[in-house]
Amino acid sequence: MPVIKGLEWTFDTVAKEFDRWSPTYNSELYKDLFAYKEINMNSNVLEIGIGTGQATVPILRTGCNLTAVELGKNLAEFTRNKFKEYKNFSVKNMAFQDFCAESSSFDMIYSAGAFHWIPEELGYEKVFDMLKPGGVFARCTIHPYYRNNNRQEKLFDDIQKAYKLHYNPIYHPADPSEIFHEYSAEQAEARAQISLKYGFTDIAFKMYYRERTYAAEDYTSLISIYSDHIALPKSNRVALCNDIKKAINAHGGNIVLRDVIDIEMARKPSDRTAI
Repeated sequence: MPVIKGLEWTFDTVAKEFDRWSPTYNSELYKDLFAYKEINMNSNVLEIGIGTGQATVPILRTGCNLTAVELGKNLAEFTRNKFKEYKNFSVKNMAFQDFCAESSSFDMIYSAGAFHWIPEELGYEKVFDMLKPGGVFARCTIHPYYRNNNRQEKLFDDIQKAYKLHYNPIYHPADPSEIFHEYSAEQAEARAQISLKYGFTDIAFKMYYRERTYAAEDYTSLISIYSDHIALPKSNRVALCNDIKKAINAHGGNIVLRDVIDIEMARKPSDRTAI
Protein backbone atom coordinates (compact mmCIF):
# COMPACT_ATOMS: atom_id res chain seq x y z
CA MET A 1 0.00 0.00 0.00
CA PRO A 2 1.18 3.57 -0.47
CA VAL A 3 2.94 5.03 2.57
CA ILE A 4 1.49 8.47 3.23
CA LYS A 5 3.27 10.11 6.14
CA GLY A 6 1.08 11.31 8.98
CA LEU A 7 -1.42 8.43 8.81
CA GLU A 8 0.01 6.41 11.70
CA TRP A 9 -3.11 7.17 13.73
CA THR A 10 -5.47 5.42 11.34
CA PHE A 11 -4.86 1.85 12.47
CA ASP A 12 -6.00 2.65 16.01
CA THR A 13 -9.51 3.36 14.71
CA VAL A 14 -9.97 -0.22 13.46
CA ALA A 15 -8.26 -2.38 16.10
CA LYS A 16 -10.62 -5.36 15.90
CA GLU A 17 -10.76 -5.31 12.11
CA PHE A 18 -6.98 -4.91 11.96
CA ASP A 19 -6.53 -8.02 14.08
CA ARG A 20 -8.96 -10.04 11.94
CA TRP A 21 -7.66 -9.11 8.51
CA SER A 22 -3.95 -8.37 8.88
CA PRO A 23 -1.89 -11.32 7.60
CA THR A 24 0.66 -13.04 9.80
CA TYR A 25 4.22 -13.93 8.86
CA ASN A 26 5.49 -17.25 7.53
CA SER A 27 7.23 -19.86 9.68
CA GLU A 28 10.36 -19.88 7.49
CA LEU A 29 11.01 -16.24 8.42
CA TYR A 30 11.21 -17.10 12.12
CA LYS A 31 13.40 -20.12 11.43
CA ASP A 32 15.89 -17.86 9.64
CA LEU A 33 15.62 -15.16 12.31
CA PHE A 34 16.32 -17.58 15.17
CA ALA A 35 19.21 -19.10 13.22
CA TYR A 36 20.67 -15.60 12.95
CA LYS A 37 20.05 -14.81 16.63
CA GLU A 38 19.08 -17.38 19.27
CA ILE A 39 16.36 -16.14 21.61
CA ASN A 40 15.41 -17.90 24.85
CA MET A 41 13.92 -17.28 28.30
CA ASN A 42 16.95 -15.22 29.30
CA SER A 43 16.61 -12.84 26.36
CA ASN A 44 15.14 -9.34 26.42
CA VAL A 45 13.33 -8.45 23.19
CA LEU A 46 11.64 -5.25 22.03
CA GLU A 47 8.97 -5.12 19.29
CA ILE A 48 8.38 -1.74 17.67
CA GLY A 49 4.81 -1.14 16.46
CA ILE A 50 3.18 -4.38 17.55
CA GLY A 51 -0.26 -3.54 16.16
CA THR A 52 -2.34 -6.50 17.29
CA GLY A 53 0.51 -8.99 17.28
CA GLN A 54 0.70 -10.35 13.73
CA ALA A 55 4.43 -11.06 14.18
CA THR A 56 4.49 -11.71 17.91
CA VAL A 57 3.45 -15.26 18.81
CA PRO A 58 6.61 -17.10 17.64
CA ILE A 59 8.70 -14.60 19.61
CA LEU A 60 6.62 -15.04 22.77
CA ARG A 61 6.86 -18.82 22.51
CA THR A 62 10.63 -18.64 22.94
CA GLY A 63 9.96 -17.66 26.56
CA CYS A 64 11.84 -14.37 26.19
CA ASN A 65 10.91 -11.19 28.03
CA LEU A 66 9.09 -9.22 25.35
CA THR A 67 8.34 -5.51 25.60
CA ALA A 68 6.16 -4.03 22.85
CA VAL A 69 5.80 -0.38 21.92
CA GLU A 70 2.52 0.66 20.27
CA LEU A 71 1.40 4.18 19.39
CA GLY A 72 -2.33 3.44 19.25
CA LYS A 73 -4.21 3.32 22.54
CA ASN A 74 -6.86 0.92 21.26
CA LEU A 75 -4.30 -1.32 19.58
CA ALA A 76 -2.18 -1.43 22.73
CA GLU A 77 -5.15 -2.35 24.92
CA PHE A 78 -6.39 -4.96 22.45
CA THR A 79 -2.97 -6.59 22.27
CA ARG A 80 -2.38 -6.40 26.01
CA ASN A 81 -5.59 -8.39 26.48
CA LYS A 82 -4.87 -10.74 23.57
CA PHE A 83 -1.59 -11.90 25.11
CA LYS A 84 -2.55 -11.58 28.78
CA GLU A 85 -1.68 -15.21 29.50
CA TYR A 86 1.99 -14.47 28.76
CA LYS A 87 3.58 -13.21 31.97
CA ASN A 88 6.73 -12.32 30.04
CA PHE A 89 4.89 -9.74 27.91
CA SER A 90 4.19 -6.02 28.38
CA VAL A 91 2.96 -3.19 26.15
CA LYS A 92 4.00 0.47 26.31
CA ASN A 93 1.40 2.76 24.75
CA MET A 94 3.57 5.42 23.14
CA ALA A 95 5.51 6.28 20.03
CA PHE A 96 8.88 4.62 19.74
CA GLN A 97 10.32 8.13 19.50
CA ASP A 98 9.19 8.69 23.12
CA PHE A 99 10.17 5.26 24.47
CA CYS A 100 13.13 5.25 26.83
CA ALA A 101 15.37 2.37 27.83
CA GLU A 102 18.91 2.11 29.10
CA SER A 103 21.69 1.59 26.61
CA SER A 104 22.48 -2.08 25.89
CA SER A 105 19.11 -3.30 27.22
CA PHE A 106 17.93 -5.71 24.52
CA ASP A 107 19.23 -8.85 22.86
CA MET A 108 16.95 -8.29 19.87
CA ILE A 109 14.79 -5.44 18.59
CA TYR A 110 12.43 -6.09 15.70
CA SER A 111 9.64 -4.39 13.81
CA ALA A 112 7.10 -5.94 11.45
CA GLY A 113 5.57 -3.56 8.91
CA ALA A 114 5.99 -0.52 11.17
CA PHE A 115 9.54 0.82 11.12
CA HIS A 116 8.96 2.91 7.99
CA TRP A 117 6.80 5.28 10.07
CA ILE A 118 9.86 6.28 12.14
CA PRO A 119 12.41 8.81 10.83
CA GLU A 120 15.39 6.79 9.64
CA GLU A 121 18.22 8.43 11.56
CA LEU A 122 16.32 8.61 14.83
CA GLY A 123 15.09 5.04 14.52
CA TYR A 124 18.37 3.34 13.66
CA GLU A 125 20.45 5.32 16.15
CA LYS A 126 18.01 4.63 18.97
CA VAL A 127 17.82 0.92 18.14
CA PHE A 128 21.62 0.70 17.99
CA ASP A 129 21.96 2.33 21.41
CA MET A 130 19.36 0.07 23.04
CA LEU A 131 20.86 -3.17 21.73
CA LYS A 132 23.43 -5.10 23.72
CA PRO A 133 26.76 -5.71 21.97
CA GLY A 134 26.09 -8.62 19.63
CA GLY A 135 22.37 -7.84 19.68
CA VAL A 136 20.27 -7.96 16.53
CA PHE A 137 17.87 -5.60 14.77
CA ALA A 138 15.37 -7.14 12.35
CA ARG A 139 12.68 -5.50 10.27
CA CYS A 140 10.21 -7.32 8.04
CA THR A 141 7.29 -6.43 5.80
CA ILE A 142 4.61 -8.14 3.74
CA HIS A 143 4.32 -6.71 0.20
CA PRO A 144 1.16 -7.90 -1.63
CA TYR A 145 0.63 -7.56 -5.37
CA TYR A 146 -1.34 -9.21 -8.16
CA ARG A 147 -0.76 -7.26 -11.35
CA ASN A 148 1.87 -9.64 -12.75
CA ASN A 149 -0.59 -12.52 -12.61
CA ASN A 150 -1.68 -12.59 -16.25
CA ARG A 151 -5.01 -14.23 -15.52
CA GLN A 152 -5.98 -11.16 -13.47
CA GLU A 153 -4.85 -8.41 -15.83
CA LYS A 154 -8.41 -7.40 -16.81
CA LEU A 155 -9.39 -7.40 -13.14
CA PHE A 156 -6.43 -5.14 -12.42
CA ASP A 157 -7.57 -2.71 -15.10
CA ASP A 158 -11.10 -2.55 -13.68
CA ILE A 159 -9.85 -2.03 -10.13
CA GLN A 160 -7.57 0.77 -11.32
CA LYS A 161 -10.60 2.51 -12.82
CA ALA A 162 -12.19 2.46 -9.37
CA TYR A 163 -9.05 3.95 -7.80
CA LYS A 164 -8.81 6.70 -10.38
CA LEU A 165 -12.43 7.63 -9.74
CA HIS A 166 -12.61 7.44 -5.94
CA TYR A 167 -9.04 7.56 -4.62
CA ASN A 168 -6.83 9.75 -6.78
CA PRO A 169 -9.01 12.87 -6.39
CA ILE A 170 -8.16 12.70 -2.66
CA TYR A 171 -4.53 11.55 -2.71
CA HIS A 172 -3.40 12.71 -6.14
CA PRO A 173 -0.71 12.12 -7.32
CA ALA A 174 -0.30 9.15 -4.94
CA ASP A 175 -0.76 5.94 -6.90
CA PRO A 176 -2.17 2.94 -5.02
CA SER A 177 -1.21 0.69 -7.93
CA GLU A 178 2.24 0.36 -6.34
CA ILE A 179 0.81 -2.49 -4.24
CA PHE A 180 0.39 -4.44 -7.49
CA HIS A 181 4.10 -4.46 -8.34
CA GLU A 182 6.36 -7.12 -6.93
CA TYR A 183 8.84 -6.01 -4.29
CA SER A 184 12.30 -6.90 -5.55
CA ALA A 185 15.46 -8.42 -4.08
CA GLU A 186 17.24 -5.20 -5.04
CA GLN A 187 14.85 -3.21 -2.86
CA ALA A 188 15.32 -5.61 0.05
CA GLU A 189 19.09 -5.45 -0.26
CA ALA A 190 19.02 -1.64 -0.36
CA ARG A 191 16.92 -1.62 2.79
CA ALA A 192 19.35 -4.01 4.48
CA GLN A 193 22.28 -1.77 3.59
CA ILE A 194 20.77 1.17 5.51
CA SER A 195 21.94 -0.42 8.76
CA LEU A 196 25.59 -0.04 7.73
CA LYS A 197 25.30 3.76 7.99
CA TYR A 198 24.49 3.49 11.68
CA GLY A 199 27.24 1.16 12.86
CA PHE A 200 25.64 -2.24 12.30
CA THR A 201 27.47 -5.16 10.74
CA ASP A 202 26.83 -8.72 9.54
CA ILE A 203 24.01 -7.59 7.25
CA ALA A 204 21.62 -10.23 5.90
CA PHE A 205 18.26 -10.35 4.17
CA LYS A 206 15.84 -13.08 3.13
CA MET A 207 12.78 -13.15 0.88
CA TYR A 208 9.75 -15.46 0.89
CA TYR A 209 6.75 -15.92 -1.41
CA ARG A 210 3.18 -17.12 -0.95
CA GLU A 211 -0.35 -16.54 -2.27
CA ARG A 212 -3.57 -15.48 -0.56
CA THR A 213 -7.00 -15.80 -2.21
CA TYR A 214 -9.92 -13.56 -1.24
CA ALA A 215 -13.57 -13.35 -2.20
CA ALA A 216 -14.80 -9.86 -3.07
CA GLU A 217 -16.27 -9.02 0.35
CA ASP A 218 -13.19 -10.26 2.21
CA TYR A 219 -10.79 -8.40 -0.06
CA THR A 220 -12.53 -5.09 0.52
CA SER A 221 -12.47 -5.79 4.26
CA LEU A 222 -8.71 -6.28 3.93
CA ILE A 223 -8.01 -3.06 2.06
CA SER A 224 -10.25 -1.17 4.49
CA ILE A 225 -7.53 -1.57 7.16
CA TYR A 226 -4.89 0.09 4.97
CA SER A 227 -3.95 3.48 6.39
CA ASP A 228 -4.63 5.48 3.23
CA HIS A 229 -8.00 3.77 2.73
CA ILE A 230 -9.06 4.43 6.34
CA ALA A 231 -8.26 8.11 5.86
CA LEU A 232 -10.45 8.47 2.77
CA PRO A 233 -13.77 10.26 3.26
CA LYS A 234 -16.39 7.62 4.03
CA SER A 235 -18.29 8.26 0.80
CA ASN A 236 -15.13 7.69 -1.27
CA ARG A 237 -14.17 4.58 0.69
CA VAL A 238 -17.63 3.02 0.35
CA ALA A 239 -17.82 3.80 -3.37
CA LEU A 240 -14.30 2.46 -3.93
CA CYS A 241 -15.04 -0.80 -2.12
CA ASN A 242 -18.35 -1.26 -3.93
CA ASP A 243 -16.72 -0.82 -7.33
CA ILE A 244 -13.88 -3.19 -6.43
CA LYS A 245 -16.37 -5.84 -5.28
CA LYS A 246 -18.23 -5.49 -8.56
CA ALA A 247 -14.98 -5.88 -10.49
CA ILE A 248 -13.91 -9.00 -8.57
CA ASN A 249 -17.34 -10.62 -8.93
CA ALA A 250 -17.34 -9.83 -12.65
CA HIS A 251 -14.04 -11.69 -13.03
CA GLY A 252 -14.78 -14.96 -11.26
CA GLY A 253 -15.44 -13.87 -7.68
CA ASN A 254 -11.89 -14.16 -6.29
CA ILE A 255 -8.69 -12.15 -6.27
CA VAL A 256 -5.26 -13.72 -5.70
CA LEU A 257 -2.58 -11.75 -3.89
CA ARG A 258 1.02 -12.87 -4.24
CA ASP A 259 2.96 -11.85 -1.15
CA VAL A 260 6.62 -11.02 -1.18
CA ILE A 261 7.85 -11.05 2.41
CA ASP A 262 11.25 -9.66 3.27
CA ILE A 263 13.32 -9.59 6.44
CA GLU A 264 16.48 -7.56 6.94
CA MET A 265 18.80 -8.40 9.84
CA ALA A 266 21.81 -6.59 11.24
CA ARG A 267 24.04 -7.00 14.28
CA LYS A 268 25.51 -4.52 16.70
CA PRO A 269 29.21 -5.33 16.90
CA SER A 270 30.35 -7.05 20.08
CA ASP A 271 33.29 -4.67 20.13
CA ARG A 272 32.25 -1.08 19.42
CA THR A 273 35.74 -0.24 18.21
CA ALA A 274 35.34 -2.76 15.38
CA ILE A 275 33.07 -0.41 13.41
